Amino acid sequence: MFRQLKRFFARYKNLSGNVFALSFVSLLNDTSSDIIYPLLPAFLALTLGASPFAIGLIEGFAESVASFLKLFSGYLSDKFDSRKLPVFLGYSLASITRPLLAFVGSWQQVLFVRVTDRVGKGIRGAPRDAIIAASVPEEKRGLAFGFNRAADHTGAVIGPIVAFFLLSYFAADTNSPTAQEYQQVFLFASVPVVIGLFVIVFFVKEIKQTKPEAEIAVTPIKLSLKEFDDNFKRFLIVIAVFTLSNSTDAFLLLRAEQAGIAPAVLPLLWMALHLSKVFSSLIFGDLSDKVGRKTLIFAGWILYALVYAGFAFVNAAWQTWALFLIYGVFFGMTEGVEKALVADLVPKEKRGTAYGFYNLAFSITVFPASIIFGAIWTTFSAEAAFLTSALVSICAAVLLLTIKTEKR
Repeated sequence: MFRQLKRFFARYKNLSGNVFALSFVSLLNDTSSDIIYPLLPAFLALTLGASPFAIGLIEGFAESVASFLKLFSGYLSDKFDSRKLPVFLGYSLASITRPLLAFVGSWQQVLFVRVTDRVGKGIRGAPRDAIIAASVPEEKRGLAFGFNRAADHTGAVIGPIVAFFLLSYFAADTNSPTAQEYQQVFLFASVPVVIGLFVIVFFVKEIKQTKPEAEIAVTPIKLSLKEFDDNFKRFLIVIAVFTLSNSTDAFLLLRAEQAGIAPAVLPLLWMALHLSKVFSSLIFGDLSDKVGRKTLIFAGWILYALVYAGFAFVNAAWQTWALFLIYGVFFGMTEGVEKALVADLVPKEKRGTAYGFYNLAFSITVFPASIIFGAIWTTFSAEAAFLTSALVSICAAVLLLTIKTEKR
């Protein structure tokens, strides 16, 4: 067993410096983000009086804006053959906006701050993924993206721990914190991501395209789906269908609170989710290089449907903990694997643009997904909302079987 683990982790030693540097930046950024995120639904609902519909509007619109902007940032990074600068600018915007949550007084102001923060994510996301894809050989692509997602989720383990201790320190009653006590915690959120900016400047290296300039001049990069084959276009449609089932995780935290999880314990629940994500990302990212991306994504989407069906009927704290841990496995089976599959399906000189379209497909339906979920919850019940999402994800999994996955 020890030898198997040693061989497993030895594979990660040969990943490039860019992968390690960007993964450390992801860790720091998610530490920052997840000081805030697990507390935000309770802060909105219990202290600002936001409804499930309003929470869905905030998170759905914020994520949609981020994903839409990735289209243009990815395209421009291909066109100008520059990816490091937008990565730096995107993280810089996050470091500026997150502390502003310490001064909000309404859910509408939270909406403005969250959207601005997600604009930074939109600027940096596709160029970062393109750097990672270009920094490793094809046979280690799943490994690299799995490692990056694992580092990202490690930050999401550290962030909630920090949030738990900060809230325990500032709150007189951890079962019912005041708005001011929440906001004192939010002030600390920018520190880790500022450190990440120095890592980008000194340790991330720009990788220029190897395609001859004369060839690029004859076939310039265009912001058009016509540049890609029908198989990749079908993949984008399937991603959009699945995303229609994938509403904001804020609803899961709200459901957890309803099932008996105290507000101060929500960060620990969020931490447990991301611990599950860390280990599953390392395992399944590597496995996708061997057994195939489509197989893992299909299984992950079916698992997602089962988890959401479980959330429809959860009525005890221990059930909530179990579902969150299983939910983390879904992320490990799909997040990094989907990104590796994008790199498999398109020419390398168009990867930034391809990641932009991948995120555009996500953005088209992530906003209505959260709006529809919140509306169903408010109008009918939480059970109806979760079961609807489960059904849509099963349909997307069936459509995924039509995608050809030959590597480019």
